[in-house]
Amino acid sequence: MGMVGTQRSTYDTVQRLKGAPFITQRPAYFSPAAAAQDESNSRGDLGEFAQTLVPLEYTNWAEESGAHVSACYIGDWSSLHKVVVRGREALDFLAWLGMRGLSRFEHGQIKHHVQLDENGWVASEGVLCRLAEEEFLYTAGSGDWLMWQLSQGGWDAEAEDVSPERFIFGVQGPASLATLEKLTGGSLRDIAFSRSRMTRLGGVPVRVLRTGISGELGYEIHGPAERANAIWSAAVETGRESGICQLGLRSQPVQHIEAGIATNGLDYLPASILTAGAPTQFRRGRPGGSYVPEDGIADYFRKPGELGWGFRKGIPGRDFLGRDALAADAAKGEPRRTLMGLRWNAADVVGILTASLGEGDLPDPMELPRGRGPVFDQVLVGGRPVGVSTGRTVSVNLRSTISLCVIDESHAAPGTDVVVLWGRPGTAQREVRATVTALPFKPDRRRTDVSAL
Repeated sequence: MGMVGTQRSTYDTVQRLKGAPFITQRPAYFSPAAAAQDESNSRGDLGEFAQTLVPLEYTNWAEESGAHVSACYIGDWSSLHKVVVRGREALDFLAWLGMRGLSRFEHGQIKHHVQLDENGWVASEGVLCRLAEEEFLYTAGSGDWLMWQLSQGGWDAEAEDVSPERFIFGVQGPASLATLEKLTGGSLRDIAFSRSRMTRLGGVPVRVLRTGISGELGYEIHGPAERANAIWSAAVETGRESGICQLGLRSQPVQHIEAGIATNGLDYLPASILTAGAPTQFRRGRPGGSYVPEDGIADYFRKPGELGWGFRKGIPGRDFLGRDALAADAAKGEPRRTLMGLRWNAADVVGILTASLGEGDLPDPMELPRGRGPVFDQVLVGGRPVGVSTGRTVSVNLRSTISLCVIDESHAAPGTDVVVLWGRPGTAQREVRATVTALPFKPDRRRTDVSAL
């Protein structure tokens, strides 16, 4: 059957049995680079990223979560859904499905593709790359919403799930360009931010994309799954001189918070979970934290303007799914909340971390560098709810505990003092002082001028 055939067979089985008990009915599904990664995974610890099992740590979370600032990392995002959309009306369909215009979309260009439902809630979001005139690649935590929507209309286009056939490796940080140029044996300085092109790596055709999930200079490598092990190993060996780190699952989400980027399924729940286009990877559990929704599951949904993805010049006139709902919101002056950052008071955080060494009732523990899964915490001013905090993480780069916060505009000014309520209802909750901060938390270096490097 071969490596790719095995990947496809296992992937299809996992998809078919997505609601089954993992231990008895679901096969273990690994990254196509699992063999290479296992050489450095001395602890043998694995975590579930979507449907895929990947190493939690290679060295330790503090070293790994700082690598994108000090040198660079290689991380595995092969778990992302990878859907190719092709056909005569592929562009028209994608332009209708996403809120951003695609009239100027060059070959090799990358766009953030935010997809809404008819109520204007974010249903899915990811990266859309134009591969050819009538061919596009959508990579995201889930492509289920896209494929379901395409199946509902009469579009002259088709979608193909190529997830098990391809790998995605992120190489991010100031040393990322030097590492990749050494790896490919050629210059990559012609690739501008949000652009991509094909090259060869050890004779293997791969696509290199310049992306910015870390807020630093960074790239992605997309290639054939059967060569994933060899390419991962070559990147690790090539990057040794530059101090490359292998990035485990435990530290992967830290950079997103530092860069002020909300993550689907962690900082908000996609509205698609209530539809037949529900994301495959969100199969279990419920959000943690102190926040208690008043109006049900929709309180975990977000409008694009609440996540920093709104329109600067008003709602455009072109047709796209959810447009009428956004226009109605704008007419009412909504949304009235915006995305900001929070810096948590160090003494209050230390009090929670060391509570098990003292007396009294124990609060919910704080996992380091951050908790697994979605956690929503109530944000208060004068005892009154004004926002919701998500993504609480310890940043070794900032030497601070930080989080994102969707907060009422009246309390969103940087420097505003707020209180985060820590702990689930019914536990020994603690109040943590915090300060509203502009995003991103650290300088945005995604558009670094590589010609001078």
